Amino acid sequence: MTDSSIGTAEQLRDPNYMPAIGKAVPLGLQHVLAMFASNVTPAIIIAGAAGIGFGSDQGALGFPDMTYMIQMSMFFAGIATLIQTIGIGPIGGKLPIVQGTSFAFLPVMIPAVIGLKTAGLGGLMTGVMLGGIFHFCIGFFIGKIRFALPPLVTGLIVLMIGLALVKVGIQYAAGGVPLQGKPEFGTLFMWFPALVVIFVTLGIKFFTKGFMAVSAILLGILAGYIVAYFMGQVSFGNVGRAASFSLPEPFKYGFSLNWAIIIGMCLMAFVSAIETVGDVSGITKGGAGREATDDEIRGATFADGLGTAIAGIFGGLPNTSFSQNVGLVAMTGIMSRHVVSIGALFLIAAGLVPKVGAIINTIPINVLGGGVIIMFGMVASSGINMLSDVNWNRRNMVIFATALSIGLGLQLVPESLQHTGKTIQILMTSGLLPAAAIAIILNLVLPEDIDA
Repeated sequence: MTDSSIGTAEQLRDPNYMPAIGKAVPLGLQHVLAMFASNVTPAIIIAGAAGIGFGSDQGALGFPDMTYMIQMSMFFAGIATLIQTIGIGPIGGKLPIVQGTSFAFLPVMIPAVIGLKTAGLGGLMTGVMLGGIFHFCIGFFIGKIRFALPPLVTGLIVLMIGLALVKVGIQYAAGGVPLQGKPEFGTLFMWFPALVVIFVTLGIKFFTKGFMAVSAILLGILAGYIVAYFMGQVSFGNVGRAASFSLPEPFKYGFSLNWAIIIGMCLMAFVSAIETVGDVSGITKGGAGREATDDEIRGATFADGLGTAIAGIFGGLPNTSFSQNVGLVAMTGIMSRHVVSIGALFLIAAGLVPKVGAIINTIPINVLGGGVIIMFGMVASSGINMLSDVNWNRRNMVIFATALSIGLGLQLVPESLQHTGKTIQILMTSGLLPAAAIAIILNLVLPEDIDA
């Protein structure tokens, strides 16, 4: 519901309108809070997969690398958002698009860094940078490839992203990978705060309205955090070790060409680009009641790629448009890109203060698990929602069944590819890329009238 006290109906539909600063600031903070938990979670997951997160020997040092990655998630989400909202020439949609670290890339990134500690991060960040450059180039022909990605393909891809990640949520809620195989793993002591997060999130989501409903996961994690604190699971010992201010470091983890990551990042760039097309269209329809222009779609894709490439240089993860903030624009009816720019400035400021990252690190892994169970489930359900637009004839069912079976099967039985090279294993065992490739190829090759 729109608020007429902020501006006239015509002003609220104008991306260039700037509300009074007293109202623009809280509106900008609203956008930050809506995406905050989802934005920092991928950095925590990648740190955990690399062996430098919760339960690692870096704990005695205050998890410096995980703290830095969380910093970069905030800082470059803010930078990428400013590129989108303000624009640099043709770069940027110049719309109220919030950028953030993307879950979509996790199924490719996790197997590429498992157990490698910081030695695996050089190849990852180089892949992010080069993948971002490739993503930028997609902007030149984004309109010409949309035909190859109908709801059958995009819905399957999004569903596979969710299915690839749900295991992480359960592992975290039960105590995390470091506790697996130990008596503490899966105890009620671990599960109780996670369940609090789930139930509080659901209660807020379905029994409140407005901003509270949009921020349900963040508030649920806060509730679980409070419970975990009183259960003795929260420690602030590392917060004091974190600096009060620090700048991003270019090539902090070095430069290393890992072709599995580079190929994976480039292939996932297509998925991210299509997601951004959908988000741009959703913003213009929900906020202004019109279709997105070619320039807006092209500019938004350019900004996606540039933001990701810059983040990779400084140790950040891939950025893309955040769908939950698209819903927030539709809900509030406020199309001002300047409001989102204010939110981006808060993200940049938080990213320059390591203590903010250190405070986020105090969230117990099981509390985070309760949140990501819902987040990753929502990713999967979004894919199912996209698939609802598919005409489920025999042709489409065969395409979906083949792609899903092979993709999910390779993900569940990764050792089935133990005799292939490391690059093939990383690309294929995510399940996501083989499923996407099969669906795209079969959809292009099989004739539409195959059922006749």
